[in-house]
Amino acid sequence: MWNDPAKTAEEIGRISKPDADGYLRYNAALEELAALVRPLLYKIPPDPGLQSLRDIPHATGTAAFLLRRRRSLAKFTSIMTMSCADFLDRFFTDERIKGALAPGGVIGMWGGPMSPGSAYVLLHHRMGEAAHVSGGWGFVRGGMGGVSEAIAGAARAAGADIEVSAEVTAIDVTGGKARGVTLADGRQLRATVVASAVHPHTTFLTLVGAQHLPAELAEDVRNFRTRSPSAKVNLALSELPDFTARPGTEPGPQHAEIMVSPTLTYLEQAWDDAKYGRPSARPMIDCVIPTTKDPTIAPQGSHIMNCFVQYIPYQPADGPWDDAKRDALATSVIDTIAQSAPNFKDAVTRRQVLTPYDLEQRFGLVGGNIFHGEISPDQLFSLRPSPLAAGYRTPIAGLYLCASGTHPGGGVMGIPGLNASRVIAKDARHRTLSKRA
Repeated sequence: MWNDPAKTAEEIGRISKPDADGYLRYNAALEELAALVRPLLYKIPPDPGLQSLRDIPHATGTAAFLLRRRRSLAKFTSIMTMSCADFLDRFFTDERIKGALAPGGVIGMWGGPMSPGSAYVLLHHRMGEAAHVSGGWGFVRGGMGGVSEAIAGAARAAGADIEVSAEVTAIDVTGGKARGVTLADGRQLRATVVASAVHPHTTFLTLVGAQHLPAELAEDVRNFRTRSPSAKVNLALSELPDFTARPGTEPGPQHAEIMVSPTLTYLEQAWDDAKYGRPSARPMIDCVIPTTKDPTIAPQGSHIMNCFVQYIPYQPADGPWDDAKRDALATSVIDTIAQSAPNFKDAVTRRQVLTPYDLEQRFGLVGGNIFHGEISPDQLFSLRPSPLAAGYRTPIAGLYLCASGTHPGGGVMGIPGLNASRVIAKDARHRTLSKRA
């Protein structure tokens, strides 16, 4: 698949000529919907109950925006509840083409391609863009930590002090207001504004404490679904995979990203295993080899492959994750890829496995969910993570949310933080004007 839809359609035509035209229609349909939703990513979700005057401009602005695009709105409403399988059936007949495209509808989702709502997940991944390519993915020079370092550099240049390895154990609340944070080493940092970029569960139920929250908000957060079927298997390679269908171990277009999802049925059966607490016997695997674009992140002549794997249960039915189970998962992934690249097993020199449980323990991703909460219609926009914490504000004065558990959800895009900063700055200006008055 290429960034150019026409070039991708040409490739698909070699497998199924009717589906080549279907791909162009599919691409146009997704782009129409993405064009509708993309501007909504930057809008501040109003409180659905409109309990404050400040919510009215956001609500009326959003309503006016949607009214101007009402022709596309009906299609958007349909995709919100449709399954990925049903959506793909509108454009394609060949099961191999549908299998190749379906993973975008289930990445990080607690459900399969035939589950209602998975079509929206497909759209969610289409809304992003890299280098002006809609739905494109970018590699970060130096590895993903480069994103964090760029943000940190900009913050320091603006005068911010950054502390690392400084665990926060509590957000201090007195009289309904955030007063700062307490660190694990006992230090207390005082502040009039606290912006939390961690999971809503962690923010509200662990750091703040339910005793400081309205009962309804505490209940909403407890019910905020944050399950995950996703694992990472990271591999060090002595050479690139030599695919039977497109041979060669020199970097080529087949090496940047590889998807193992032969058909919709294959993907749905992989989900069936996880529903009952079993790692998928035949997993879906989304692999990227960043060293094909940036060779500096591995020793010369070697490569790194990051495998995003579904479906893997957080808690296996036969007991907790242990080294033997992790090793079996890595072997399953390697064996699956080796079916298409016979040299692959011998090329793997090291491996690392991060199950959903490991992702929770290592990165604070509750349930291992990479989006800080499931991407589903009832957990989006003003409902993310709760109507009582819509628009990045919380019932605790001075406490704001700015993580993926807020609108518009997960993905390396920074929009929740951008939107939250606008709200924080607006509130600060309002406080300044009030003091002057």
